[in-house]
Amino acid sequence: MPKADTKPRANTKKAAKPKKDENAPKRALSAYMYMSQEHRAEVKKENPNISFGEVGKVLGAKWKEMSAEEKKPYEEQAAADKERYEKEKKEYEASKDQKKEDDDEEEEEEKPKKSKKKSPPKKEESPAKEDASEDSE
Repeated sequence: MPKADTKPRANTKKAAKPKKDENAPKRALSAYMYMSQEHRAEVKKENPNISFGEVGKVLGAKWKEMSAEEKKPYEEQAAADKERYEKEKKEYEASKDQKKEDDDEEEEEEKPKKSKKKSPPKKEESPAKEDASEDSE
């Protein structure tokens, strides 16, 4: 049975996401991601008909079963990658700020200084209109 009183939806379009900068540094990978990269081929070889989601489940279970000692090399890789990312991010932001300052300076040089123009004087009403308004009284 259809609803009697339905209201039209408000604007349901999502705001457009700003485009990612291609020059921005890639995010650091987690220890789990390093482990999964190393073991993914092995899991696929053991289970050739396994789906993508199931591979993730198997890798997740394998990660949970690993001891802290077994996880250590992956955590070291992740720590090194995090340092790399933070360094690259600082350099990127510094270059981005410098570029923005350079662009601002260029815009100021390119803009011609605006001269103040006086607006034209207002025209007085014509005497014919004044006579017409007096006659209507």
